[in-house]
Amino acid sequence: MTMETLAADLKDKTTISVPSEAQDAPVAEAIGTSTSSAAKKKNKKKAASTAAPADAEAKEEAEGDDDEDEDDEEEDGANTADNTTVKKKKKKNNKKKKKVAQTEPPTIPVSKIFGNKIYPEGELCDYNEENLWRTTNEEKRALERQNFDQYNDVRRASEVHRQVRQYARRNIKPGMSMIEIVEMIENGTRNLVEANGFESGIGFPTGCSLNHCAAHYTPNTGDKTVIQYGDVCKIDFGVHVNGRIIDSAFTLTFDPVYDNLLAAVKDATNTGIKEAGIDVRLCDIGAAIQEVMESYEVEIEGKTYQVKPIRNLNGHSIDPYKIHGGKSVPIVKGGDQTKMEEGEYFAIETFGSTGRGLVHEDMETSHYARVYDVQHVPLRLPRAKSLLQTINKEFGTLPFCRRYLDRIGEQKYVLALRNLVDAGVVDAYPPLVDIKGSFTAQYEHTLVLKPTRKEVLSRGDDY
Repeated sequence: MTMETLAADLKDKTTISVPSEAQDAPVAEAIGTSTSSAAKKKNKKKAASTAAPADAEAKEEAEGDDDEDEDDEEEDGANTADNTTVKKKKKKNNKKKKKVAQTEPPTIPVSKIFGNKIYPEGELCDYNEENLWRTTNEEKRALERQNFDQYNDVRRASEVHRQVRQYARRNIKPGMSMIEIVEMIENGTRNLVEANGFESGIGFPTGCSLNHCAAHYTPNTGDKTVIQYGDVCKIDFGVHVNGRIIDSAFTLTFDPVYDNLLAAVKDATNTGIKEAGIDVRLCDIGAAIQEVMESYEVEIEGKTYQVKPIRNLNGHSIDPYKIHGGKSVPIVKGGDQTKMEEGEYFAIETFGSTGRGLVHEDMETSHYARVYDVQHVPLRLPRAKSLLQTINKEFGTLPFCRRYLDRIGEQKYVLALRNLVDAGVVDAYPPLVDIKGSFTAQYEHTLVLKPTRKEVLSRGDDY
């Protein structure tokens, strides 16, 4: 074999053993794809075991199309579960308590309606110019904050009064007996205030004085009196919480002929409230009340009457467990020059009449109260001693009536009660009446002279 032949042979072998680029590419591509797929799966497992949820997008970009679809489904499922859990938690956390609605007749205590045990403020009124500085004075504001619990107690009593009286105003109708009316009001009061002895309960017996009777009438057991369409009825009842008494009254009529009589007395009461304030003289309030009330006239059965203030009836201060405190608020001029003071509670009440404007005692007594500061008095009748023990236990110095004694099971107590009155241990409050044939009306609110402003506690949408 020559050198030329050998060289040609070697050249042919080289051509056969070395693939061309066209042949090489598919093989290399197949090998590369296989290697890349294995590496990606390995990386995917590693990433799945170490990656945080926040790296989900990076993982998806590193995976193939098939794997992306599969992972998307898995992640969507996981996110859905997580979102459902979050939504459930949010729904549970944001769930608002339903406001408890009052029933008809009212039976749900106001403490259940106001779950936080913070009760609504009454009407807040600034004092006159000389005392306007109190509104922003930090010392007075701090003192007011210190008395919050006391104000909250009396606001609770006020809310009870508002809800009970609004129900009564809607439901008292001609033909109802007076006993039905007072029991409706008193049962509602006991339910809403959660009556519990001296902690909370009725402030005094429910007055429902008719026509010429202006005050201090409530039916005794067996009273058959029925309210008529032409009657003028004064509804006066009280609520107390920890001895803080709300005393508020309104006049109920069915015949519009009495509208001007009611308007006169309501306007006079609001005038008294407006004039009241720290350092205000009581006689000045009386003069303002009289001027307003006497500016009204009312026509009844073709006869015109000037509305007269009943000059021997007054508003009064209220002390803990003592409905009539030491100060009287006149409703005519020329009264006491004593001044109102910071922190005092007052019942501003006015009475108007188409009669003489003067009342006297008449009819059967129903209202009683133990004398507030009575000293020990020796009693001869054992029954009187026993009755006094009952009065001290059940009512203390809060007013009561004969129906209340019947309710707690007392029997044959009339003689013993009279003995307590005669001995000066218990005061009797007979009904107070103007001349027969006349008509009387009453409106009343309780206010407190707080350090910064006065608050008309018993104010409501009705009056």
